[in-house]
Amino acid sequence: MRTMLLFIALLMPGLTSAQSNFTRLNPPGPHTVGLRVVEQYDFSRGYRGATDPDTGKPTQGEERARPIQTMIWYPAQKRSGRKMSAGDYLRFGATGDAFGQTPVERARLEAAYLTERTFALSPKRARDELTATMTARRDALAEPGKFPVVIYAPGYAGDGYENADLCEYLASLGYVVIGSPSLGQRPGGMTIDLKGAEAQTGDIEYLIGYAHTLPQADTGRVGVIGYSWGGMANIMAAATDPRISALVAFDGSVRFFPGIVEQSRSVTPERITAPLLYVASAPREIENAPADANRETSFLNKMKYADLYRVTMAPYEHANFAVMLGQRFLADERYGDYDKDELSVANAWVETYVRRFLDAYLKGDRVGQAFLDTPASRKGAPAHLFTEFSRRAQGAPPTRAAFAAELARQGFDHASDVYKAFKKREPEFTLSDEDLNMWGYTLLRNGDTTAAVAILRLDAELYVDDPNAWDSLGEAYAKNGQNDLAIDAYRKSLALNPKNDNATKQIAILQARPHQ
Repeated sequence: MRTMLLFIALLMPGLTSAQSNFTRLNPPGPHTVGLRVVEQYDFSRGYRGATDPDTGKPTQGEERARPIQTMIWYPAQKRSGRKMSAGDYLRFGATGDAFGQTPVERARLEAAYLTERTFALSPKRARDELTATMTARRDALAEPGKFPVVIYAPGYAGDGYENADLCEYLASLGYVVIGSPSLGQRPGGMTIDLKGAEAQTGDIEYLIGYAHTLPQADTGRVGVIGYSWGGMANIMAAATDPRISALVAFDGSVRFFPGIVEQSRSVTPERITAPLLYVASAPREIENAPADANRETSFLNKMKYADLYRVTMAPYEHANFAVMLGQRFLADERYGDYDKDELSVANAWVETYVRRFLDAYLKGDRVGQAFLDTPASRKGAPAHLFTEFSRRAQGAPPTRAAFAAELARQGFDHASDVYKAFKKREPEFTLSDEDLNMWGYTLLRNGDTTAAVAILRLDAELYVDDPNAWDSLGEAYAKNGQNDLAIDAYRKSLALNPKNDNATKQIAILQARPHQ
């Protein structure tokens, strides 16, 4: 009976209530907000096996691909679309990774899901929260124009709507916001391991690609917001995707799972150059802090080449960042030292920080940057609501691309000195034997033998015991007309590998050439 009553209440838009435990304090921006939900598949990745693990029946066609329930919040035309309630959002969670149900089956799943999400609330509180009016209008007509893109990555096994209030707020300020649920690699849920993190990272990349199909999306300006587990996945995405220009992490797991971060070889602090706003919950007592989460292991402390803003919210526990379930539908006994009104105030400041940060880095807004640069004591917030820390980037990161750019500026003959300077600045900077060898041969194929010699000479200098490095250097010298140096390089290769028949052959050819 409870399930049916809740579902009937949800279907009656006239049953609105002012008794929600959550209060939106920031007024919306100038844009009407639309919401569109697309059920689509990422056909580049699998998800379900050949048979259903519960029914044993064969899985059909596209159902084996990875489902991406995609929510798009966008600036919309006024007076179009239909109003949304908080309960409308919760209904999406019933079919987050399963599409194509009949209306009857979908209604049954949604009713069961609403009961599950509101079980800890009194009937009146559940009704009040489910019928609370939201800002977005479903399927509203899009407003003309181009707007920066923000991808939202939810927490561990979270739903794409978990921060719908923030997503609506940003859309009202002129952003296109796109989110999807946090799914593991396979049905059955997310997993706390590298594979699970990489699955959500892949979803972020998919949504960035999907943004290119949206006429409103300015894909030259992309930010990614991640909560908890999503606040590690977005860091991982930014490590390899230079299209991401701004990052926001709500108590991101990049802080709490340093071991998983280390397992991902592509995710290193020097690879993160997108500015980061990290909003944290109140610090745990040292007795309750994870043993492997400390100053020495902190990824944030190791970041040098990105602007960093760290804000710690005193009223917030970890769950409060997922506003839909962590504030709107939070059970009465779950409120700790701060009540619902204090959490609403704190949320308004979280929204303000995110808005000003994204405005500064995606819109180039001076007001946003001025807000970030203003000390906490002068921002006008209630005393002791939050503390903040900021650190500007320490120049460009020492990467392979930056190394090549510096050689282009100074000249490739300075490769050894530039490499030493990069190592002094960042001891972990390295260029592999394979990378240098491939780089050298690319230059040879392009006809730039002088630069090729410099790169392959650096390879031999760094990997002095590698016979192939000396063999390649010999080839480069020969093509550059430096026969004596080529012979010397081939001899060094032969000394390291007496079975190198190519070195023996090339030495004979070079010795037979007349001296120039």
